[in-house]
Amino acid sequence: MIQDIHPEIQLFLNYLKFEKRYSVHTIVSYQSDLIDFFNFLEKQYGKLKPQNINLNFIRSWLASLKENGISSKSINRKISSIRSYFKYQLKTGKIKASPAINIISPKIGKRLPVFVKEEDSDKIIASLNNSAEDWKSLNAKMLITIFYATGMRLSELINLKENQVDFSKSQIKVLGKGNKERIIPVSKNLMASIKEYQKLKKRDFETLTDTLLITERGSKLYPKYAYLLVNKYLAIATTLDKKSPHVLRHTFATHLMNNGADLNAVKELLGHSSLASTQVYTHNTIEKLKNVHKNSHPKA
Repeated sequence: MIQDIHPEIQLFLNYLKFEKRYSVHTIVSYQSDLIDFFNFLEKQYGKLKPQNINLNFIRSWLASLKENGISSKSINRKISSIRSYFKYQLKTGKIKASPAINIISPKIGKRLPVFVKEEDSDKIIASLNNSAEDWKSLNAKMLITIFYATGMRLSELINLKENQVDFSKSQIKVLGKGNKERIIPVSKNLMASIKEYQKLKKRDFETLTDTLLITERGSKLYPKYAYLLVNKYLAIATTLDKKSPHVLRHTFATHLMNNGADLNAVKELLGHSSLASTQVYTHNTIEKLKNVHKNSHPKA
């Protein structure tokens, strides 16, 4: 058990779970990073209490990660985990200063979000409309339509409950990271599709979960199920290398920005805590403007 080996880690994880209310996925990431860190320290220096860990120990661990070919993006995530852990130790009075405060994160080359072109989104819709009307194809249609219409994260959509859909106001209440709520307005057409989906659920299944989307067996959707369906239909209509549900979140944001949406509004719709997270979509918009200029300006 983790608490038998690293009890101080378990206390921190309990704090993330019960006070910060982080998702299971996020907590597992913190747990993995911290166990890796403490296992390295124990192997190199013996068992250490938080107050005995200094900056050089952390730098030694980060150097070993680099030597083992761990990417800068992954190292930055691990640094974030370590900083949060020592911030908690500082808060609880276990240490007087954080040894991670002067750690410098490695630079990461900027990668533009992968998204579906507007003309290709029409092909995806056509392929969904032409598919057989079984539950898998119906789920694919609902998943892709809702992802593209709302920009939800995968975890947000598969956990979306029926009572979070407000038909009278044409909006969906989403429970995001850290249990933060946000409201996403949607079209009347999407509301009609959801209502029809609910009617089919009641017709075909006796016992239902309270989640909106279900498998062909009537149980709650799970991440791999959703991923494979989205991947299948993106492969039919696009040539993208990446074909995950998150591509549709990027597509939602990029299409909004390309059509003149306010950056702060997009931030709120995506549920970003910081504007910096949303600004990455302005790069795609700038690239589009460059192409327009290049192809249209007589002196370009």
